[in-house]
Amino acid sequence: MKDKLIRALKIILSSKENRLDIRNVKYLPRWSVLGIDIFLLICSMVLTVVILMDLHINHLQLISATQQIVLVLSVNVGFMLIYKTYAGLIRHSSFMDALKLILASFSTFLVLLIINIIVLALVSEKIFLTSALVVYSFFSFTFLFSFRLAVKQFYEYFKIYQTKVTSENAVIVGIDENAISIAAALDIEHPQRFKIKGFASTKSSNKRLLILGKPVIKIKDKLSEEVKKLDATAVIISSNFLSPKKKYNLVEDCLENNIKVYNSPLVLDWGENTSVANQVKNLQIEDLLEREPIELHTEEKFKQLKGKTILVTGGAGSIGSEIVRQVAKYNPKHVLVLDQAETPLYNLQLELLSNHPNIDFKFIICDVANRNRLGTLFSKYDIDVVYHAAAYKHVPLMEENTPEAIITNVYGTKNLADLAVIHKVSRFVMVSTDKAVNPSNVMGASKRAAEMFVQSRNFYTNSEGKPCKTKFITTRFGNVLGSNGSVVPLFKKQIEKGGPITITHPDIIRYFMTIPEACQLVLEAGAMGKGGEIFIFDMGEPVKIMDLAVKMIKLAGFVPKKDIEIEITGLRPGEKLYEELISHTSKALSTHHEKIMIGKEVIKDFEFVDKRVFKIIEAALRYDDTDLVKKLKKLVPEFISKNSEYESLDGKTEDISTKEVSL
Repeated sequence: MKDKLIRALKIILSSKENRLDIRNVKYLPRWSVLGIDIFLLICSMVLTVVILMDLHINHLQLISATQQIVLVLSVNVGFMLIYKTYAGLIRHSSFMDALKLILASFSTFLVLLIINIIVLALVSEKIFLTSALVVYSFFSFTFLFSFRLAVKQFYEYFKIYQTKVTSENAVIVGIDENAISIAAALDIEHPQRFKIKGFASTKSSNKRLLILGKPVIKIKDKLSEEVKKLDATAVIISSNFLSPKKKYNLVEDCLENNIKVYNSPLVLDWGENTSVANQVKNLQIEDLLEREPIELHTEEKFKQLKGKTILVTGGAGSIGSEIVRQVAKYNPKHVLVLDQAETPLYNLQLELLSNHPNIDFKFIICDVANRNRLGTLFSKYDIDVVYHAAAYKHVPLMEENTPEAIITNVYGTKNLADLAVIHKVSRFVMVSTDKAVNPSNVMGASKRAAEMFVQSRNFYTNSEGKPCKTKFITTRFGNVLGSNGSVVPLFKKQIEKGGPITITHPDIIRYFMTIPEACQLVLEAGAMGKGGEIFIFDMGEPVKIMDLAVKMIKLAGFVPKKDIEIEITGLRPGEKLYEELISHTSKALSTHHEKIMIGKEVIKDFEFVDKRVFKIIEAALRYDDTDLVKKLKKLVPEFISKNSEYESLDGKTEDISTKEVSL
């Protein structure tokens, strides 16, 4: 009969027409709650009398039963009004509400006991039996508390039922205060997204150790086996006590064995007014870089940036904007943020003015190919340091729009470098790419041409007898996770849409690092550079894009090739299977920073490079794709096109060194 009733109730609640959303039920008025509480107090009195009668204990007759009830109710309700036990929302009752009930019940008992003692002293007879007061206090608190608990649980049950939230069994990685706090918070939250089955630690060797009543397992080579023994299907990494290597291995093991991996920030960093479960999020692929934290030499950067005027080109882009954020930490005098993209620049403006109100930012809409506009900026501001991050970097797009690649990447760089010399800028730091090494596409070749121009300009500018000593420094690194040109944002969007993930080739590999890490090294290289160097960053081990896609699918909680398909689309124009940080004819020299090397690729003949760059720009401004690619291949002889219409031009470039040039 009971099962039939429950089944019928569920049918009524689940019907589309009669469905009751418990979240829309209005709150009870305070007077209603107080009325229910008074009824429960009367029930407590009745139960107290019944128990005493069963024990053959007669109540005292100094005053009538009605007077006793009125007196007890008056005192108890008075304290309920004082402590406002009726004012809280019952469905959201908390520890504080329980504490108020305890105080009201104890205060009632104490006052009635004092009245009893006073009356006993005056007339040698008590109003109440002390045992009756104890029993009444116990039942009154129990009834009031149980009522609130029942309403709260009833509400939570139907909320879970209607939202169809299913809990996931999880193990917390860590046994520090942060891990314990997360576990405790997840255990008491309703509805429960996670049921914590235990903890995992690298230190624990005591098999009997319990935390919050839950076992602690030791992290071994195969954590997944221990997790499954606890009937858990997920792990939550609660802090950064694991080294990058151990964290990487732990996640690899879990993903291979279909155990979901989540990450939680420190409890102190949790956002306000956010549920505990929402703080626990899927681990991001950026968290899996097998790399130790970077040690920075902040003193040198403070000397270079504090109180100075800094220009950042491409300042609204993923790399440029992070350079701006990091430069802001060194108390510059002015920061000029230059970009031609209006909306991203506006959004960055709102962020920076809010986070750094004491720094003088200037937000400038400008194309680096607009030499006249750049000239007015250099004349107006006494610029000390330039970080040149503006560039077109999408390989297939630039293969189809070759003049634009040259105009921005080469002509824009030439404009900035020339103006830096004219206006005696102390340092010019250019952000380059690993695609400039043995380039197979126009984008990479354009960046290599820009590198050659900047490096040769440095030696020409700083040669004997020259009045300007601008130091030109180039930084070169691979793909940056999360940047606008990275595959990671693309894969994330494709996963959100349910797939498929598209990969150009199953064997394609790339170097990766995070945006903050790359920008920290840009600032570090800029500070240590003496001029003319091409700094190469240690990118760690190259990553196979297929493996990256599989990991991202698993981290999102899906099964590769089942929930999310992976499609091979074929190499795009100009794309190659792997990138290099230095050419096969060059060597890398170490520096005092273990993650920064110097590529031994020195180009000193500025007049030669300048003349050829001039001709390339001239062809780009005429929008003569074929001619400019021919000239680009002449300047960058290692530029061999792949999977491109320009493959036919390899080996057919003409010597332009004797031709007249003009713009």
